[in-house]
Order: sequence, then structure tokens, then C-alpha cells
Amino acid sequence: MSLPVKPPINVSTTCCIVGGGPAGLMLGYLLALKGVDVTVLEKHADFLRDFRGDTIHPSTLEIIWQLGFLDEFLRLPHQRAEKLYGEIAGKEATIADFTRLPTQCKFIAFMPQWDFLNFIADKARRLPNFRLLQQASVDDLLQQDGKVVGVKVTTLEGAQEIRALLVVGCDGRRSVVREKAGLEVMNFGAPRDVLWLKVKKRDNDPHWTTGHRGPRKGFIMIDRGDYWQCGYSINKGSLEDMKQQGLAALVTSIAEISPFDEARLLTDITDWEQVKLLEIRIDRLKKWSKPGLLCIGDAAHAMSPIGGVGVNLAIQDAVATANIIAPALLKGRLTLRDLQRVQRRRTFPTWATQSLQIMISKAGQKPRRKAPSGMELWLRQRAFIPFLFGRLIGIGFFKENFKR
Repeated sequence: MSLPVKPPINVSTTCCIVGGGPAGLMLGYLLALKGVDVTVLEKHADFLRDFRGDTIHPSTLEIIWQLGFLDEFLRLPHQRAEKLYGEIAGKEATIADFTRLPTQCKFIAFMPQWDFLNFIADKARRLPNFRLLQQASVDDLLQQDGKVVGVKVTTLEGAQEIRALLVVGCDGRRSVVREKAGLEVMNFGAPRDVLWLKVKKRDNDPHWTTGHRGPRKGFIMIDRGDYWQCGYSINKGSLEDMKQQGLAALVTSIAEISPFDEARLLTDITDWEQVKLLEIRIDRLKKWSKPGLLCIGDAAHAMSPIGGVGVNLAIQDAVATANIIAPALLKGRLTLRDLQRVQRRRTFPTWATQSLQIMISKAGQKPRRKAPSGMELWLRQRAFIPFLFGRLIGIGFFKENFKR
């Protein structure tokens, strides 16, 4: 005799946010701070996942300052970069300089994303109208008369139905929310992917800075305390061919453009399981919303890792969203027009950033010249270029400020 199926537990909230990443947790905190009843759903039990975006840009640090806990935040372990370096015309050059930005912090903070998320989650949990449900996986949307009215969730307690005035998809580039909502995605392609790997730190390692090395081959390394997190750029879809050539061939290629010799790399990288693939995609929703539903962050626009701006754009989306929709949520009269205002405000910085990333990606695919191109020489000779890119990377094309 089969056991009876338990009916779903019904829960009600004003705003249900799907995804406990930077956009989701920041939006949840800001809305709760404004008095909105918020429930954030995170499918994992914690935030401890390697190789997530870990750049906290000056504009994000500015928001944290506006919220009143910048000094406390900067007591967390992190590394600071006032400048980013790369290669122009075969020579190392300063790509971005943040030292003249009109912000409280004139640097990028490199911090494991789990530390950032735990910090924001801790602040949010102190608010009585904020709830974070972990190990809560969204299976489907609840819809009624053409409007999204909540989500179906699987939790440790079983099936739940969470009804809400608004559902916000912050569940990343493989968003379940946008898929279930049937929102149309525009894909712009990306010619490269990234392999992430770890190299153990040694006591005699010099003070290497975060940066890229090598002509037409991207290599980045981030100081993680007891190890270096390294990224190696490859042609999209080429990983299987590389595996056929063997791990030793990959190590040889990395050694050519990194500070590490082959012997050291072979000591730390002994199996393909230690090499993680990040599939780069650049896409954007045509419409970010429908009645009762909104997508922001990577769920609305997946970014390339170029400039490390994905987290920055997601946080800016969250700030703009909180400013625009909180009054309507508090009155219980949220309309589709309110949600469309979010997309209108965030469309230009999203489009402009993605366009710049696509342009840079295409430039990187051009055959290597023996002599520097006219553009490369022009960039090398223009002293203002690092400050311009410092502005675009550090703040973006449009700066958001939190309105209490």
C-alpha cells in the first residue's frame, strides 16, 4: 500500500527572490531594509563554491559604504588592486587605473565570493522581515490568469508553494526562472572559455600581482591566501581535443605564459578533475519581466569574465531594482510598468558593457601581427586610457546609489 503524498506546505511572502548570489542577497537585504517582506531561496546548503566571481568593484564598495559598514567589510581577508595590468603591442602595460575614481575606495577588492555572500547574508538575517531558505530548489513557477504568483520549491521539509506579489529571478546564467517563464534570450556568442585550476602557494613566491600574461593567450592569477587561483583562456569547445593531447601538454602551454615552471605545475595538477571549465557566454533577455516576475543579474544578462564586471553589474541591478520597486511592493500595488522601469534603467549599461566585451573578444581573435598595429600604438601612447578603463571597469557606464 503506497503512502499518501503529502500536500505542499503553503508559504506567503511579498517578494520571493530565487538565487542567493550577489544580486539575490543584495536585493533581498535592500528590500528588507526598506520594510518589504522578503524570502530568498538558495538551492545549495552554503556559499562555498570555487571559481565564482570574486572582484568587489569600487562601485560595489561605494554601496557598502552607503549602507554604513565599509570598515567592517574591509576587515575581511582580501587583496587590493589599484591597477590592472595586461599586454598592449607585446609589452606589459597598465590597462586600468582606479586611483582617480570619485569613490570612497579607489581599488578593486579581491575576496572569495563566499565571504562576501556570508557577510551580506549575516546583515540581512538581522532584519525581522528577511528569510533565507537554503537547500531550496525551485522546480516551477506558480501562474494564475497569465500572472506569476509564486514558485514551487523542493526543500528538506518536502514540497512547498511560496506565493508572492513578486518573484525575482537571480539564479544565474542557467536560470530556471527565466526558462520556466519562457523569456526570450538573445545570444551573442563568445569565442573563448576559461579553465580554472589551483596552484599551491610557496613561502618563496614573489609578490605577484593579478594580471594577464602572454600574446593572444589569457592567463590570470588571484591570490587566495594558501593557493593561487589561476585561469587559462582556451578556444571555445577545445577542451576535449586538449584532453586527447594529454594533461602534460596543457601544463606545458600554461607554463609558457605563467610564472610557474612545468615541474611545479605537474606537482599540483595531476588529474583533469582538478581543471574546471567555465563556459563563457554573453546573452541578454529581450524582456526582463512579465506580470509578477522580474529577472536581474546573470539571469537577465550573462557577461563575459572580461574586466570581472559580472558581479558589479548584478549589484547595480539589485540597487536599481530596490530603489524602483520597493514603494510599490510596500503598497501592494506592483504593476508590470514598475518592473519595466528596471529594464529601462539598466538596459544602457548592460548593452554598453556587453558591446565592449564583444569588441575586445573579437580583437583577441585576430591573427597576431609581427609589428604593433596602429590601434595598439595609439593605446600605448595615450596616458588617459588606463583612467578611462578604470572608470568603465570600476564604476561602469552608469552608477547606482542606494536610496533609503
